[in-house]
Amino acid sequence: MMDIKAEKANIQKHLDKGNYHAAINLAISAMNECRRNEDQAGVDEFIDFIRGIVDQLADEFGSK
Repeated sequence: MMDIKAEKANIQKHLDKGNYHAAINLAISAMNECRRNEDQAGVDEFIDFIRGIVDQLADEFGSK
């Protein structure tokens, strides 16, 4: 089973560097691993994390 806390910490390192592409890809990969393991709580957690990344992108680069 995946260590979700450690995986999110790894992804956060990419976000801290502004590497959104890598962060989103890693978060999607982690979500898919949770799906394969039938870990719905993990899937939901990574979906929320991905939403946060998208919101951060919108805040930083969006025109609104």
